[in-house]
Amino acid sequence: MGIMYLIRERFFAIGDDFDVLDENGTKVYRVDGKAFSVRDKLVIEDPDGNEVATVHRHLVALRPTYEIRIGGEEAAEVRKKLFTPFRDKFTIDVPGHDDLTMKGDLLDHEYVIELDGDEVAAVSKRWLTVRDTYAVQLKSGVDPLLILCSVLALDLAMEREAEKHDKKQRDDEN
Repeated sequence: MGIMYLIRERFFAIGDDFDVLDENGTKVYRVDGKAFSVRDKLVIEDPDGNEVATVHRHLVALRPTYEIRIGGEEAAEVRKKLFTPFRDKFTIDVPGHDDLTMKGDLLDHEYVIELDGDEVAAVSKRWLTVRDTYAVQLKSGVDPLLILCSVLALDLAMEREAEKHDKKQRDDEN
């Protein structure tokens, strides 16, 4: 596979800024996590601090839905597929016909992203010895920013689901 990026796991729980690194440890993007806790929006910046993309949660959607904007333009919506028993699946709905699917063990960062059944990216913690970090490996020809934003949106959706589950368990106990 082509390029690899490294993302620190559980960034959303901390709510602070963090860097997305390439496989050489060079900062490629900076993610502003503080904005998400305030405005349900992640801001992705280049190393010079220029905003290059955003991930924004739709508040009035029936299922988890996140809008990705790259360069100010809507690039995709990441949505949970309905009726996928025993396995979570998310769709990366891009304008036109090239929708992508995220499937596998989404919660544990062991999944692939496919376009028409062909794997275009893989996400894994197993490749790394660095704690609390996972890798996103892309085939060449894939928009890395779209994939990275989609992975971040999925993280946010999974964290929200875990929080809802924990809250329900606490409510059931009381």
